[in-house]
Parts: sequence; C-alpha cells; structure tokens
Amino acid sequence: MTATLDEKLDPIYQDVLHRNPGESEFHQAVHEVLETLGPVLVKYPEFADKKIIQRICEPERQIIFRVPWQDDSGEIQINRAFRVEFNSALGPYKGGMRFHPSVYLGIIKFLGFEQIFKNALTGMPIGGGKGGSDFDPKGKSDSEIMRFCQSLMTELFRHLGEYTDVPAGDIGVGGREIGYLFGQYKRITNRYESGVLTGKGLDWGGSRARTEATGYGTVFFTHEMLKARGDSLEGKTVVVSGSGNVAIYAIEKAHQLGAKVIACSDSTGIVVHEKGIDLPTLKRIKEVERRRLSAYTEIHKDARYVAGGNIWDVPCDVALPCATQNELNGKDAKTLLENGCIAVAEGANMPTTPEGIQIFQTADICYGPGKAANAGGVATSALEMQQNASRDSWSFAYTETRLEEIMINIHKDCFQTAEEFGSPGNYVLGANITGFIKVARAMDAMGLI
Repeated sequence: MTATLDEKLDPIYQDVLHRNPGESEFHQAVHEVLETLGPVLVKYPEFADKKIIQRICEPERQIIFRVPWQDDSGEIQINRAFRVEFNSALGPYKGGMRFHPSVYLGIIKFLGFEQIFKNALTGMPIGGGKGGSDFDPKGKSDSEIMRFCQSLMTELFRHLGEYTDVPAGDIGVGGREIGYLFGQYKRITNRYESGVLTGKGLDWGGSRARTEATGYGTVFFTHEMLKARGDSLEGKTVVVSGSGNVAIYAIEKAHQLGAKVIACSDSTGIVVHEKGIDLPTLKRIKEVERRRLSAYTEIHKDARYVAGGNIWDVPCDVALPCATQNELNGKDAKTLLENGCIAVAEGANMPTTPEGIQIFQTADICYGPGKAANAGGVATSALEMQQNASRDSWSFAYTETRLEEIMINIHKDCFQTAEEFGSPGNYVLGANITGFIKVARAMDAMGLI
C-alpha cells in the first residue's frame, strides 16, 4: 500500500522504475521521498524547472567490480562489490560499506539515496554515498576477512579520498574490517590519510563515541519526539529489534534515560526479560563471544528465548527497529498499536514497510524515520573526519555532547518543517523536505553539473 504521487512527481517515479528495473528497495526509498515533495514544488517551482529531483535520483557515479580472494583451504572465491557515489553537492560522498549475502546494486542505491538526505539533516558538510559486497563475514576466519578486505581495497582505493569519498562501517563491517581496509589503503597510497575511512580504532584516529553513536542518536531523537508531546522516556518499556552495534547502544542509552528495555532479537529468535535486558551479558555474547542470542538464557534463567519469535508481538511503550530494512510490516504495526505502543524510532535504514508507516501516521503516534532518527551515526563519522583533519583527539564526553546537540537540531528542523508545510508532527515529511531543500539549493547554486 503506497500513497499516490503528485501529478508532477509520478512521471519522475515512472522514469526511475524504467531506468532501474528490479531494484525494489531503491524504488521504495525514492517513492517514500517523492510522496512528500509535492508542496515543495509549489513553493519552489524553480526546482522542477531545473529538474533537481531527476538529477538527485540518478547517482553521480556507480562502481561495480569483482573481488577475488583465497580462503584458508586455498580455494579461490569471487565476490562482487559496489560503491555508489550518489550526490556530492554538500561535501564528499559519505556512507558505509555493507558486507552481507543480500547485497546487490538495488540495496546499495536505496541506502545511498537515503544517505543523501540523512547527511544533509546533520548540518555537516557531507554528501551521500554507499557501498558493500555480497561477501558474508559470518563463519570466516580473521585471515580470510583480511584477504578479502585487502583485495576489495586494491580496486576501491582509486575512488576514495578525504575530499572525495569517505566510507565507514555498516552491517558486517566493524572495527576489524575497517582496520584491514585502512591498512591496505595506506599501503597502496603511501599516505596516512586518517579522514579517508571512519569507524577506525580509538588508538589510530577513531572517534570515542562512534561505536555508540547510531544507537545513542536514535534514543536521543525518540526522547525529543516524546518531549514535544510533554512526555519522556522515563519509566517507559522498550523493545529493540536486533542485537548488533546499533541495538546494543540504543539499549544502553534507553536505560540511561530511565526506560526499561525488555526484549531484543537476532536472526534466530527473540529474548524477553521483564526485569530489563542485562547489557553486560548481551555485550559479552554478541561483541566478545559472537554467539547466538539463545545463550542469554543460559545466564539469566528468568528470561525466555523464543526461537523464530516476532519482536513486535512483545507489548511495549516504545519500539526501536534496529536490525534491517522492511523488518516491521503493516501487521506488526497494528500489533504494536493494539498493545499500547506510543512511539517508534528507526535505528535501522528503512525498517518499516510503507503500509506500516501509514498505520503509524494514521494513529498519530510519534514515528521517527531512519533518515532522521539514525543520523547520529553518520554525524559522528563527520565529527571523526573533523577530529582527523585537526590532528586532534576528542574525549567521549565532548563527542557525545556534540552528538546530542546534532540530534536535537535534527528533531527541531524536522518538527518545524512539518509545521511549515501543513503536517504538524509528520517527521517523515519534515525529514524529507528539510534534507531535500538543503541539497537542492546547493545543486542549484553549482549550475548544471
């Protein structure tokens, strides 16, 4: 179920479908932005005349290449890798690298398209891009991951630079992978160009709050949405999908702000712990031992593990989807509302289907879309670039304070834009229009390029 597009925008969308066949995630991301832009073209008709939207929907550059590498048994493996440099109107391309078997061009384009507007919302000078590979790091040895990363960077390095394109981590790409990628970049270029990759280790140029940033930022944004309605996170019950980096630090910040997270998940099932998820246990299982979530109940006998369970069936006040795209559908949205959910904020990219979004908006609950709610990650990556450029080292407290300020400003901008364009409380419209206008004005200023 998708909204009908404005008559000026539907031909643009049809052209996107025609030019990008089979890329369903990209189609969904474009439609979700276009359905909010009708009022913008009324107020700024010059954007239509100069075909700004058509230009934004077409990446500036798409790079696809093979990655040959040798596994521990000596067998040669071939993967495919991508880097979509989508839009550089506001700054160098900025966006993560994802290593997962599901990766194909359509997913990278959807993520890169979202990144344009998310990065614009941060107020930082960064453009939008994304990359990745269908390589699966699960079950691979450190040596295999190193050989893969070195092979990938041997091709990708020629397209990167701190003033050109700055990748970071994403699903399947953490500090280990960033280290191997940076090492190969340094080796090939003979330059210690710290700002060319973000998500680096703390000992060699990393930001002290980067690991926590996406999860923390999502919770900061949730808190701001509730504050705008005279409420807060204090005493609220929360469920978080996923148990990776974003989920873990969303749980941590939610606890710090007085909420109680009672459930989380991984690809095999869910854990429900009514006393509140024990974070040290979760961190040990997922970050150190890299085990399945079912191990949680070995330590906490009063928790229950449901193999193949649906996290959205657990009653809660606040839901934070922090796993992957399209994980929360219309049926799940109805279940959450029936169980009393009053706020949803997306820690993942596009985790709610169009039908789910429509249900949340019709119910008039607090709903924070990913391009606003999870922008804290890339904002802190931009802070890491700043730190590297100044050859400085910042404290955790200083970086977290900057992150919180950025998330408060993103909320304020989205909230005010939604009111300005006649849809108070509609953060989807507010985020899309705020980000779009910033990029459109920069593109217009630079001429037809």
